[in-house]
Amino acid sequence: MLRITYSDRFVKHYKRLSPQEQEQFKQKLTLFVSNPYHPSLRVKRIQGTNDLFELSVNMDIRVICYYEGVDLVALVDIGHHDILRGF
Repeated sequence: MLRITYSDRFVKHYKRLSPQEQEQFKQKLTLFVSNPYHPSLRVKRIQGTNDLFELSVNMDIRVICYYEGVDLVALVDIGHHDILRGF
């Protein structure tokens, strides 16, 4: 089972999401922790990076993360699909 850490940036941007988007994230996080390769998460490496990954909350909201070890994942940012441009 994965352990999760949150960056300050992630927490700041999470608070800006609507209550519905926050609930969708919580559901996807539960799924991610129990099965990080579930197809509905659409986890993939961010093009042009070596260690950053994105996962989908819904068709618009993405989470950027990286693995700090075998069972520890750091959530770096969350937001609309355009957050990927910054990475």
